[in-house]
Amino acid sequence: MDKLKQISIFSENKPGRLEKITKVLADEGVNILAINIASSNGFGVIKFIVDKCELAYQKLKQKGFTVSLNEVLAIEMVDKPGGLYEVARTLSQKKVNIENAYVFILESRKRAFLIVEVQDIEKAKKLLQYVKLKFYREAEFKKKGKK
Repeated sequence: MDKLKQISIFSENKPGRLEKITKVLADEGVNILAINIASSNGFGVIKFIVDKCELAYQKLKQKGFTVSLNEVLAIEMVDKPGGLYEVARTLSQKKVNIENAYVFILESRKRAFLIVEVQDIEKAKKLLQYVKLKFYREAEFKKKGKK
């Protein structure tokens, strides 16, 4: 399993915030491959998978955004009913707790990936190294993002 990193930005939930964040990414030529926004009580967390993660992180930080970079798992699922169940069952059997997750569909309905945040990524990798799950790699995300 290669490392796949996710950018998380803590932000006030108000008009124009997403515009400012995405302008930084656009100005730097960073392609957004997946996004998740969750908010509560006027604040939110915006999570991105991008093709130039380190550059995006540095530029957002320089612009004053509250940003973090963390490793996530991208687990390939069958894009059909029961696909998520199979992945969730496998993780549960290995005692890997999903803290946050969202789906990224690649190649329009051909391949789907569950982006998973877990508390201890190294432990999760060790527990999952011999299971029959396919993990997508950052290099593949970058390659697909350039199309």
